[in-house]
Amino acid sequence: MIEDRPRGPRRWIQVLLHVNDTPARTAAAYAVGVFWGFNPFFGLHTVGGLAVAFLFNLNRVAVLLGVYSNLPWIIIPFYASATMLGALLLGVGLPEGFRGRLVDAFALSFWQPEFWVELWALLEPLFWPFMVGSTVGAVILALIAYPVALALLRRFGRFPHRGSADC
Repeated sequence: MIEDRPRGPRRWIQVLLHVNDTPARTAAAYAVGVFWGFNPFFGLHTVGGLAVAFLFNLNRVAVLLGVYSNLPWIIIPFYASATMLGALLLGVGLPEGFRGRLVDAFALSFWQPEFWVELWALLEPLFWPFMVGSTVGAVILALIAYPVALALLRRFGRFPHRGSADC
Protein backbone atom coordinates (compact mmCIF):
# COMPACT_ATOMS: atom_id res chain seq x y z
CA MET A 1 0.00 0.00 0.00
CA ILE A 2 1.35 3.44 -0.94
CA GLU A 3 1.06 6.11 1.71
CA ASP A 4 0.17 9.60 0.45
CA ARG A 5 1.26 11.38 3.63
CA PRO A 6 4.67 13.07 3.56
CA ARG A 7 7.53 11.47 5.44
CA GLY A 8 10.65 12.73 7.16
CA PRO A 9 11.26 16.42 7.81
CA ARG A 10 8.22 17.57 5.84
CA ARG A 11 5.86 15.45 7.97
CA TRP A 12 7.62 16.62 11.14
CA ILE A 13 7.13 20.27 10.11
CA GLN A 14 3.42 19.67 9.35
CA VAL A 15 2.91 18.02 12.74
CA LEU A 16 4.84 20.74 14.57
CA LEU A 17 3.05 23.63 12.88
CA HIS A 18 -0.42 22.04 12.60
CA VAL A 19 -0.84 23.27 9.05
CA ASN A 20 -3.60 20.71 8.44
CA ASP A 21 -5.92 22.02 11.16
CA THR A 22 -9.53 22.87 10.40
CA PRO A 23 -10.51 26.49 9.71
CA ALA A 24 -12.13 26.77 13.15
CA ARG A 25 -8.99 25.58 14.97
CA THR A 26 -6.75 27.78 12.81
CA ALA A 27 -8.99 30.82 13.48
CA ALA A 28 -8.94 30.01 17.20
CA ALA A 29 -5.14 29.80 17.10
CA TYR A 30 -5.02 33.19 15.38
CA ALA A 31 -7.38 34.70 17.98
CA VAL A 32 -5.20 33.30 20.80
CA GLY A 33 -2.23 34.96 19.13
CA VAL A 34 -4.08 38.27 18.88
CA PHE A 35 -4.87 38.09 22.59
CA TRP A 36 -1.21 37.48 23.42
CA GLY A 37 -0.11 40.19 20.99
CA PHE A 38 -2.15 42.85 22.76
CA ASN A 39 -2.12 41.72 26.38
CA PRO A 40 -0.39 43.79 29.07
CA PHE A 41 2.63 41.49 29.41
CA PHE A 42 4.60 43.36 26.80
CA GLY A 43 7.82 41.55 25.96
CA LEU A 44 6.38 38.12 26.72
CA HIS A 45 4.03 38.01 23.74
CA THR A 46 5.89 35.43 21.68
CA VAL A 47 6.77 33.19 24.63
CA GLY A 48 3.21 33.31 26.01
CA GLY A 49 1.59 32.71 22.64
CA LEU A 50 3.85 29.77 21.82
CA ALA A 51 3.41 28.27 25.29
CA VAL A 52 -0.38 28.30 24.84
CA ALA A 53 -0.02 26.95 21.30
CA PHE A 54 2.02 24.00 22.51
CA LEU A 55 -0.18 23.47 25.57
CA PHE A 56 -3.38 23.31 23.51
CA ASN A 57 -1.78 21.83 20.40
CA LEU A 58 -2.67 24.83 18.21
CA ASN A 59 -1.28 25.94 14.86
CA ARG A 60 1.94 27.73 15.80
CA VAL A 61 2.07 29.78 12.61
CA ALA A 62 -1.46 31.11 13.15
CA VAL A 63 -0.64 31.96 16.78
CA LEU A 64 2.50 33.84 15.75
CA LEU A 65 0.61 35.73 13.02
CA GLY A 66 -1.85 36.81 15.70
CA VAL A 67 0.90 37.77 18.13
CA TYR A 68 2.61 39.90 15.51
CA SER A 69 -0.62 41.67 14.54
CA ASN A 70 0.46 44.24 17.12
CA LEU A 71 2.59 46.26 14.74
CA PRO A 72 4.96 49.06 15.85
CA TRP A 73 2.67 51.86 14.66
CA ILE A 74 -0.25 50.32 16.58
CA ILE A 75 1.50 49.76 19.93
CA ILE A 76 1.47 53.30 21.34
CA PRO A 77 -2.12 54.21 20.30
CA PHE A 78 -3.45 50.84 21.50
CA TYR A 79 -1.78 50.89 24.92
CA ALA A 80 -2.59 54.58 25.46
CA SER A 81 -6.25 53.97 24.60
CA ALA A 82 -6.33 50.76 26.64
CA THR A 83 -4.86 52.59 29.66
CA MET A 84 -7.52 55.29 29.30
CA LEU A 85 -10.19 52.56 29.16
CA GLY A 86 -8.72 50.93 32.28
CA ALA A 87 -8.64 54.28 34.07
CA LEU A 88 -12.28 54.84 33.15
CA LEU A 89 -13.26 51.35 34.35
CA LEU A 90 -11.33 51.74 37.61
CA GLY A 91 -12.22 55.39 38.19
CA VAL A 92 -8.58 56.51 38.16
CA GLY A 93 -7.56 59.94 36.90
CA LEU A 94 -4.24 61.22 35.59
CA PRO A 95 -1.76 62.31 38.27
CA GLU A 96 -1.70 66.03 39.04
CA GLY A 97 0.30 68.01 36.45
CA PHE A 98 0.89 64.87 34.37
CA ARG A 99 1.88 66.53 31.10
CA GLY A 100 4.30 69.01 32.67
CA ARG A 101 5.91 66.34 34.84
CA LEU A 102 6.26 64.07 31.81
CA VAL A 103 7.98 66.83 29.81
CA ASP A 104 10.26 67.54 32.79
CA ALA A 105 11.14 63.85 33.14
CA PHE A 106 12.11 63.60 29.48
CA ALA A 107 14.28 66.69 29.83
CA LEU A 108 16.52 64.51 32.01
CA SER A 109 18.99 62.04 30.55
CA PHE A 110 17.96 58.38 30.33
CA TRP A 111 21.27 57.64 32.02
CA GLN A 112 20.42 59.58 35.16
CA PRO A 113 18.68 57.70 37.98
CA GLU A 114 16.46 60.76 38.51
CA PHE A 115 14.85 60.17 35.11
CA TRP A 116 13.75 56.64 36.05
CA VAL A 117 12.63 57.66 39.54
CA GLU A 118 10.50 60.50 38.16
CA LEU A 119 9.09 58.36 35.33
CA TRP A 120 8.09 55.60 37.76
CA ALA A 121 6.52 58.10 40.19
CA LEU A 122 4.51 59.52 37.29
CA LEU A 123 3.41 56.21 35.74
CA GLU A 124 2.95 54.08 38.87
CA PRO A 125 -0.66 55.26 39.47
CA LEU A 126 -1.47 54.11 35.91
CA PHE A 127 -0.18 50.55 36.40
CA TRP A 128 -3.55 48.95 37.18
CA PRO A 129 -5.45 50.95 34.55
CA PHE A 130 -2.83 49.74 32.04
CA MET A 131 -3.20 46.10 33.14
CA VAL A 132 -7.00 46.10 33.19
CA GLY A 133 -7.46 48.17 30.03
CA SER A 134 -5.03 46.24 27.87
CA THR A 135 -6.44 42.90 29.08
CA VAL A 136 -9.97 44.01 28.21
CA GLY A 137 -8.73 45.36 24.87
CA ALA A 138 -6.89 42.12 24.09
CA VAL A 139 -10.00 40.06 24.83
CA ILE A 140 -12.16 42.31 22.63
CA LEU A 141 -9.66 42.13 19.75
CA ALA A 142 -9.39 38.34 20.07
CA LEU A 143 -13.19 38.02 20.02
CA ILE A 144 -13.28 40.10 16.84
CA ALA A 145 -10.30 38.25 15.28
CA TYR A 146 -11.88 34.79 15.56
CA PRO A 147 -14.98 35.28 13.36
CA VAL A 148 -13.07 37.46 10.89
CA ALA A 149 -10.27 34.89 10.53
CA LEU A 150 -12.78 32.04 10.31
CA ALA A 151 -14.72 33.77 7.54
CA LEU A 152 -11.52 34.50 5.60
CA LEU A 153 -10.21 30.96 6.03
CA ARG A 154 -13.51 29.47 4.89
CA ARG A 155 -13.60 31.75 1.89
CA PHE A 156 -9.96 31.64 0.77
CA GLY A 157 -8.29 28.78 2.65
CA ARG A 158 -7.32 25.40 1.29
CA PHE A 159 -7.93 22.72 3.85
CA PRO A 160 -7.78 18.95 3.55
CA HIS A 161 -10.79 18.67 5.88
CA ARG A 162 -13.32 20.21 3.46
CA GLY A 163 -15.81 17.43 4.09
CA SER A 164 -15.83 17.77 7.88
CA ALA A 165 -18.65 19.50 9.72
CA ASP A 166 -16.13 21.93 11.28
CA CYS A 167 -15.45 23.67 7.97
